[in-house]
Amino acid sequence: MSITTIHDVEFGAELPTFVPDTSLANTSQFAHAVGWGGGRFEDHERARKEGLPGALVPGIMGMGFLTSTIHNWCPAATIEHIDTVFRAPMLADDPCIIGAVVTDIDEDTGLVELDMTLKNSADETRVFGTARVKLPV
Repeated sequence: MSITTIHDVEFGAELPTFVPDTSLANTSQFAHAVGWGGGRFEDHERARKEGLPGALVPGIMGMGFLTSTIHNWCPAATIEHIDTVFRAPMLADDPCIIGAVVTDIDEDTGLVELDMTLKNSADETRVFGTARVKLPV
């Protein structure tokens, strides 16, 4: 069910999980779009030569995935703030899942606080953070 107003939101509710496209083809395309071509986001071997565990999902791409999770849940939401902590690299071609839970609701202002996590296929939290989202009242 899509959320349309603040009155549809329940404290402690989990947002529908989101499984983004973390394929090497997608991370490579994203890296080129933002001017970051050159290996670490598009080639596992080149990334390993740089001392990385493999080709990475760019951090700002991961933040975009968090944003997509919110807008899939409530298309009318305005994201006021996202704060993230990158605990470990997200690797291209490693499926991940994004989850979020409602941790605060202010029905007067329409503000919702979310705790968010991005986990890899081994269920390891790679990125976590919070979001402050304004919904229609």
